[in-house]
Amino acid sequence: MKNQYVYAITLACAGFRFLTATPSLAQNAHQLGLKAALAEADQKAFANQGARAQAELAHASARTPLKGMLPALRLEAGAIRSNDPIGAFGTSLRQRRVTQEDFLPERLNYPASIDNLQGGAVLELPLINGDAVLGYKAAGQAAGAADANARWTTLSTRLSVVRAYYGAILAVEKQHALERAAAAGEAMTQQVDRLLKEGLVTRSDLLQAQVHTQGIRAQLLGAVADAKSARELLAVLLGRSSFSDAPRQEELPDMLPSDSAVRGLAASFEIQAESAEREDTRAARLETSAASLDLRRAGAAMLPRLNAVARYDWNSPSGLYTGRPALTLGVMASWSLFGGGSELADMAAARARLNAANTQEIARAANAGVELNTAQRELEVAMAQLDLAALSVSQSTEADRLVERRYTGGLATIAEVLGANASRTASELGYAAARYAVIEAAARHRLAAGADPGAIASELESLPNR
Repeated sequence: MKNQYVYAITLACAGFRFLTATPSLAQNAHQLGLKAALAEADQKAFANQGARAQAELAHASARTPLKGMLPALRLEAGAIRSNDPIGAFGTSLRQRRVTQEDFLPERLNYPASIDNLQGGAVLELPLINGDAVLGYKAAGQAAGAADANARWTTLSTRLSVVRAYYGAILAVEKQHALERAAAAGEAMTQQVDRLLKEGLVTRSDLLQAQVHTQGIRAQLLGAVADAKSARELLAVLLGRSSFSDAPRQEELPDMLPSDSAVRGLAASFEIQAESAEREDTRAARLETSAASLDLRRAGAAMLPRLNAVARYDWNSPSGLYTGRPALTLGVMASWSLFGGGSELADMAAARARLNAANTQEIARAANAGVELNTAQRELEVAMAQLDLAALSVSQSTEADRLVERRYTGGLATIAEVLGANASRTASELGYAAARYAVIEAAARHRLAAGADPGAIASELESLPNR
């Protein structure tokens, strides 16, 4: 009877090992790949759309100073009726209808009402407007900074998508592992229950098996909830407006990339000495340049301006833009010496903006250096933890095997068997989490260096996945 008991428990343990160690290989032909997820986020992610809108606004605002730089052409039209002595005589002159009788004192003093239809074409040409030129340059630099911020937002969003995508896969892998462990635990509990009825084990053995199985079920409930939350978070990052549009579980791979793939991912990226400038630091530099130009613009507003004007005027009693035209050409210089202190206030505000931009540029550069160093160290730590997790899996597998042998020889209790199985499951879950940590650290390392974190999608495809 003792041999039958040992044989039954050994079969249950073997089934537990098989179920916990064999991954689900079912694949869906329409899985959501990382490249597709990144492409969707690039276009639809809410943060990206907002950043692009801000960049479009900056470019639109950058055209405002052109008003003080480019020619302006406008048409004018008007109609008047007047018996004012000066207006009436002047209108007759404009219409070129003055006769000898119009100089009679009676007609000069008491003219009849006269009608006039006036048409005009006016060309205004700015010649020297230093504040407009500098304002246009400053706005251009600000628009460039907005573009750089939009690109940085896109890269940051791609990092978030990588995290969420592989986080969802990690949740699926954990869920499947716990499902297999729960099924194996249930089988073991049923086997122990049958052996208890035959008097081969004690009730304490059954209770221990039941507690073990219930603990796995509790973990499984948490894993299922985590998997749903991870897919919903991924949907939001992709720019999908409804949780109902979240990727289904079958749309995602069952497992994270293999150990060899993630190790190759960590080793495949090297920072070049002359790497490209990070988009966020580039944006800060352009913002400082824009603030410097804006300060010069504020000062130039107190300098003289020179503008030219040319206009054609038509005056007729019978129709617009008829009659003989009159041409006027002119050049006007203006110099605002004091405008109530508004120029001084503008300069003070521009100087404050420059100081703030300078501080922000220095802070971003320092922060970028810290982020890169931190990301490098976190990647090294993640690799070390992956080594430890891989060793832990090997150790727990061997320990599980030895406990079973000891139990077969009557030297171990069922509690030790269950404990060894639990340790093996925990080590496998930790191994999956360690692979995810390396992927996340590698993606963050690329972003910290100013590179595209989404490039790991192509890198993983080119690395062995075994």
